[in-house]
Amino acid sequence: MEAHSTDTDDREQPLPDAQKNAQQFGKGLLYVCIAVIFFGTSPVFVRWSGPFSAVEIAFWRLTIAAIMVAVLGLITHQHLFLKRNELPRFIFYGFVTALHFFFYVASLNFTTIAHSLSITYTSPIFVTLFSVFFLREPLPIRKYFGILIAIIGIAILAGFEPHYTSCSLPGHCMILGDGLALLSALCFGLYSIAGRGERDRHPLFRYTMNVYGIAALWLLPVTLYFAIQHAYSLAAVGAVIALGVFPLGLGHTLYNAALRNVHATYANLIATQEVTVGVLLGVLLIHEIPSVTAIIGMIVMLLGIAGVLL
Repeated sequence: MEAHSTDTDDREQPLPDAQKNAQQFGKGLLYVCIAVIFFGTSPVFVRWSGPFSAVEIAFWRLTIAAIMVAVLGLITHQHLFLKRNELPRFIFYGFVTALHFFFYVASLNFTTIAHSLSITYTSPIFVTLFSVFFLREPLPIRKYFGILIAIIGIAILAGFEPHYTSCSLPGHCMILGDGLALLSALCFGLYSIAGRGERDRHPLFRYTMNVYGIAALWLLPVTLYFAIQHAYSLAAVGAVIALGVFPLGLGHTLYNAALRNVHATYANLIATQEVTVGVLLGVLLIHEIPSVTAIIGMIVMLLGIAGVLL
């Protein structure tokens, strides 16, 4: 009887690898869900950051985040420096990251929060393609339908504007802003794949500190030029610091942590909910009201994400 009981208990125990994978998946989903909340603060803080230019905003938020992550790395006793043969890869990662943040911030100067965020989050298309080709992590065919629905939702959310191609001197040029957001999406796809690909080579804080820091160095020369062009209010400085701490230092670091535990497409699709959070905060804090099509688009997008994750 004792032997029989032991066998039963053994059969009821989950396989160690399966249990570990389930824990990693759950942890990854938790990380990216928290990251989305921090991500969503980004467009409002960008709006409050004037007269900082897009390059300056991207530079300072990357610099602040790099310092923040370096401190966390030192506290947790992680070795933060790269080997010489690793530098070329990280120089490329930093370049892509710098472009992603610059294009995203610049897009908000020319288009609405709903347009900028929704088009930036066409990135699941790029993430899926890059995951298949570079990381050899193909998704089941049925999940591509969920991705398609999510992308359709993003397209609906962007809506149809009567003066889409008209540009005005104060800076409103929706077609330009949307184009910059699309470039940001492409770079975000590469950024996501880089984080996933380096998960086994580097601990989290070493990876993120070097990516943020090198990205900031790419932007430094142009930032120095703009730095002497105008004065800065205390509120604008506070908004830029907040951009470095919350959506980047906390949000993107959690996002990179999620990439180490779940497929890059899953993490990126959940991250698309920055659109929902950002638009809602835009309504509440700066009274930028989305259209009915934007609301419909967000609902469709949520259904698409559910189809991929279930």
